[in-house]
Amino acid sequence: VFLNLKEIIFYMEIKIRPAIFADLDTILEIINHQILNSTSIYDYEPRDFETHKLWFDDKLARDLPVIVAETENGTIGFATYDSFRHKIGDRFTVEHSVYVAVEFLGKGVGKLLLAELIQLAKKQKYHTMIGVIDSENEGSIAFHKKYGFETVGIIKESGYKFDRWLSSVFMQLILE
Repeated sequence: VFLNLKEIIFYMEIKIRPAIFADLDTILEIINHQILNSTSIYDYEPRDFETHKLWFDDKLARDLPVIVAETENGTIGFATYDSFRHKIGDRFTVEHSVYVAVEFLGKGVGKLLLAELIQLAKKQKYHTMIGVIDSENEGSIAFHKKYGFETVGIIKESGYKFDRWLSSVFMQLILE
């Protein structure tokens, strides 16, 4: 993959780092935009700050990463993972999420976040990473394929949002 000078400069300006409390407002803004305007998350109601703070504190307490992409102007995306299922035998599998502010979609921010998330999962000795993606989100499906994720299943009409049934595509990356 060849990058032009403008892309190289943009990537040089992006820093990936662990999220801190001060990032929560922007993370909340990004996730609430997705809740209200997309099928990338099947929630209906925007999250409030206090609930989101509890989410963040829980991630930190369980040693689960929340990372952000930032430019000199602030946070522009975030990524995290959590348990895929809550059974003891599933403890080596995580389900991840990557969200980027709308104005930065398609500019490689998600690529940087996902690459770092994969490295963190490997360091924490997870075996496999799962992405659950709305079947209409062809961009996210193609994005995950670029990173070696394979479609391992589709659950038809598993979600309901915006007055229609939605199907979930399960994509998997073996980390070891």
